[in-house]
Amino acid sequence: MMLEVIATSVADAKLAEAGGSDRIELISGIREGGVTPSFGLIERVLDAVSIPVHVMVRPHANTFCYDEDDMRTMLTDIRTIRELGAAGIVVGALTDERQVDEGALRRVLDVSGGLSVTFHRAFDETVDQMAALSLLARYPQVRRVLTSGGKPSALEAVEQIRTLDRLSRELSITLLAGSGLTVESLESFLRDTGVSEVHMGTGVRRHSDALQTIDPEKVKAAAAIVAGNAAC
Repeated sequence: MMLEVIATSVADAKLAEAGGSDRIELISGIREGGVTPSFGLIERVLDAVSIPVHVMVRPHANTFCYDEDDMRTMLTDIRTIRELGAAGIVVGALTDERQVDEGALRRVLDVSGGLSVTFHRAFDETVDQMAALSLLARYPQVRRVLTSGGKPSALEAVEQIRTLDRLSRELSITLLAGSGLTVESLESFLRDTGVSEVHMGTGVRRHSDALQTIDPEKVKAAAAIVAGNAAC
């Protein structure tokens, strides 16, 4: 069982680690769903914490369909993120037909080296999530898929997430469930879906406000719930 927490600053990263987070997703633009953070921020966060840091690679929040300039920007960012020593990247791309952009994915994987790759919530906009999951599972570098089951909140998609998790286990890829999770809802969500990894952002921030800092007590409570479910 793993708890991943979104960080947008060095302070966030330190608080997430202090609270017991297993992994950090480092982003900027939290209200836009996350975009690539600055290289300076990545470097400082990697210096500040010892838990794995996965970095968002998203050149803008306009769309998940990328032109050649967008792709070149992403590839340059990935090379630098790899050189800085991050554990992984969080990335995704779609075609105009709302399918996984396999050409873009191959280009990303070609420059990713040993980075662990998470396909982000672009997955939730695919026209067929089962087909998309099966496609992504064919690429060993893609270790996990972040999803809310196609809904704004994962809490609204418990049945779909349970189905996706069963398929992911058959395909040997990890489902990372997130969006809308709170400390109060986490235990029942884990029980009802069976997922092994969860992703939390606003739900572990002060006053449940995206622009507030992380609350280490909320992270600690969430981590205890995750650990408790792992022991069951």
